[in-house]
Amino acid sequence: MTQEEKQLLIKDLYARLPYGVKFTLSDDSIYTMKGIDLIVTDEGDWEYAVAAKGIEPIEIEYVKPYLRPMSSMTEKEKKEVRELGVCDDGAFHNDVYDTGIFMEEAFTVLSWLLERHFDINYLIRKGLALEAPEGMYKTK
Repeated sequence: MTQEEKQLLIKDLYARLPYGVKFTLSDDSIYTMKGIDLIVTDEGDWEYAVAAKGIEPIEIEYVKPYLRPMSSMTEKEKKEVRELGVCDDGAFHNDVYDTGIFMEEAFTVLSWLLERHFDINYLIRKGLALEAPEGMYKTK
């Protein structure tokens, strides 16, 4: 894992911390992330590590989160996004700023996507995450 990939994974996992993202290690057991800590490795280096019930904190590079591809969004979820009043057919519709969106609107949509474990950073495609099996994350 490159340093750039590690940084992307750290940022993504921090954003998902309140939502109980599930992950696996090489033993195929499934854990729910409870925190991210800084640990000292056997080599004396500081590294980010994921904490979960039943295991010692594990270095971030050994963690594979389970995420939902954007393509797995159900019709009901698409309707929910539209009902947020921010998106219309997948496009932001506010042209007040050069970006086309208010930061509050962006936060609303990103929070909604993170809470439902969507892969907003394309970690699955980059080999940094696994596709969540159907039903792993129950939707509201």
